[in-house]
Amino acid sequence: MDNDALFDVAPTARTAPTLGGSLADSRHRAVPLAVRMRPQTLDELAGQDHLLADGSPLRRLVEADQATALMLWGPPGTGKTTIAAIVAAQTNRRFVEVSAVSAGVKEVREVIDSARRQLAAGGRETVLFVDEVHRFSKAQQDALLPGVENRWVTLIAATTENPFFSVISPLLSRSLLLTLEPLTDDAVRDVVARALVDDRGLAGQLTLDEDAADQLVRLAGGDARRALTYLEAAARASESLETATITLGALEAAVDRAAVRYDRDGDQHYDVISAFIKSVRGSDVDAALHYFARMVEAGEDPRFIARRLVILASEDIGLADPTALQTAVAAAQAVQLIGMPEARLNLGQAVIALTLAPKSNAVISAVNAAIGDVRAGKIGAVPAHLRDAHYGGATTLGHGEGYLYAHDDPRGVAPQRHAPGPLLDVTYYTPTRHGAEAQYADRLERIKAILSEVGEGDADG
Repeated sequence: MDNDALFDVAPTARTAPTLGGSLADSRHRAVPLAVRMRPQTLDELAGQDHLLADGSPLRRLVEADQATALMLWGPPGTGKTTIAAIVAAQTNRRFVEVSAVSAGVKEVREVIDSARRQLAAGGRETVLFVDEVHRFSKAQQDALLPGVENRWVTLIAATTENPFFSVISPLLSRSLLLTLEPLTDDAVRDVVARALVDDRGLAGQLTLDEDAADQLVRLAGGDARRALTYLEAAARASESLETATITLGALEAAVDRAAVRYDRDGDQHYDVISAFIKSVRGSDVDAALHYFARMVEAGEDPRFIARRLVILASEDIGLADPTALQTAVAAAQAVQLIGMPEARLNLGQAVIALTLAPKSNAVISAVNAAIGDVRAGKIGAVPAHLRDAHYGGATTLGHGEGYLYAHDDPRGVAPQRHAPGPLLDVTYYTPTRHGAEAQYADRLERIKAILSEVGEGDADG
């Protein structure tokens, strides 16, 4: 078989059929609604207003037919594949798509060789769309460079991961990086509204009631493709019920999810996150998982959940389990690297670990107490023996004189004062006996005993 036939894919937005006739028409069942409704022009692209302004690099690429490699970075369903198809369609280029999940170096080189032969024969230029480019190894990404450098292809690569960590520098430096944002609720609502009336979509044969529309937007979580997939499933369910209105019940039945009574911008948002944090703090793992599930199902931003866990790891656990912060940070990084829905597992693991961890608020109490004293003016001069002695004339001022180097003491702690005079007797950190913090409590007692060996005459250093 000709290699060109293996990879040449027509832009779906140009060949999408119109609905026309019954929803049961087999011609339309064969093409998903999300594919049929794929925007054909930049003006139809939902959201991403920051990329669509007059004179923007993306518009120049399309409207001025400039050959520029693109790196599209953003979460699923924000239009990365659509942008690649629009660039190909509106610049009359061939559209060739490879997936980093299944393609290797051999396939990439075959596509580039095919594009080069086309150019040599006077044929059309090629847009090479590489989906999930972060899954390519360094060698596979290196294979793309000749095609980009020699402009045998117009490369458009898509990634859901930070390209500064997942894409090799030579490829990134040769590409224009465009960051796509999750669609706002209003943008998703516009996508759904257009699909209801457009001839490529449901052609006005069904309406969507307000409760169902609100729930559909929540379930979409900023993902236009997911919204259209759920809308299509609900339309089929409504068709089977012989009703012209898609209700909340039909939507729930279609996507197999119960409506979550949760308003991300209202009181429920604050009530649920408050209950979630207090359940984790209270070590009630089942309650914590319940509120976590409510937030996930309602389409809460997973980054918001991750940030709250990172804060809680220090505020409510601290040194009772020093690994809690590592766990929370790892979960937050996983959200960025993987995205939803898979990242729910990473967040869930962190929720369970932090809920079951021993608790201590000693860290936040210590930090707040120290900040409180500073704000109240309890400052004091830095003791002379602790001042910087690394510049000319410092020794004549007595800086560093009498300083004891802790590593010279076999105990690793030298008996000397460190705090300013007004704070010599202040205690900020009071460890609990919970979990690993008990070890810190024992060590703190030993350290304070050594530090107290300093003579009264040396109190001011």
